[in-house]
Amino acid sequence: MAAKPRIAMVGPGSLGSALAVSLSNAGYRVSEVVSREGRASRQRARRLANRVGARATTTNRPALTAQIVWLCVPDREIARCARSLGEASGWKGKVALHSSGALSSDELSVLRRKGAAVASLHPMMTFVQGVTPSLEGVPFALEGDALAVRTARAIVRQLKGEVFPIQKKQKPAYHAWGAFASPLLISALVTAEQVAGAAGIGRESARRMMLPIVLQTMANYACRGPEGAFSGPIVRGDAETLRKHLKILGRIRGTKEVYLALARSALRHLPTRNRRLLQEVLGF
Repeated sequence: MAAKPRIAMVGPGSLGSALAVSLSNAGYRVSEVVSREGRASRQRARRLANRVGARATTTNRPALTAQIVWLCVPDREIARCARSLGEASGWKGKVALHSSGALSSDELSVLRRKGAAVASLHPMMTFVQGVTPSLEGVPFALEGDALAVRTARAIVRQLKGEVFPIQKKQKPAYHAWGAFASPLLISALVTAEQVAGAAGIGRESARRMMLPIVLQTMANYACRGPEGAFSGPIVRGDAETLRKHLKILGRIRGTKEVYLALARSALRHLPTRNRRLLQEVLGF
């Protein structure tokens, strides 16, 4: 069996750290962790390098002897980082990946011109500091050059994820989809915490008390789909309760707008009784 290729990770943030640990656990040798020159970035790189048995370097002096270079830097920095790295090493025959959900592999075009095969490979997963989520069953959106796509598919297979191809023009919509699935879901829950405050319940207590209903809702969604998981006054067509909600939410800054947006979406896409009356109450 051929040895797995060595991988250099560029960017020791939440995403890069989680991927580096997952790759190491899957039998890949993470040979290098590349960071910016700032003290905090270099410290994060050293900690991650020690954890996965790699060498810590910076973008000003990278080694880049690995066959695969994986950029896990913010979207706005990908092209600039690629230009910087392009001056540091011979790229012919290498594979360069980036993990932006919104941007295409063309962000790495400077490395393509130097002989690398490039691709964008984005996992539909949330990454936060100090957490390494399982990547088993996680979908990875993939597009790019043929060699880089083959290499990325092999990596995802070893991580026990699932690859699906995506077109460059589809990536902004794909990334917005992910925003609804995780960060904006958290935003909705934070809004719920604000409303709990009006009921005399503190934020920490609200989080603890919401968990059973939130987890059961997600379990219902997973097993029964959106229609089978949808409950409450909208599905019952209870216009009077909606009026009461809107009246109290008008006194809690920023919550009424969120409620109206989500309730109107529910009327468009989910089953309900008294649809016309609810539309009148919700103002559309």
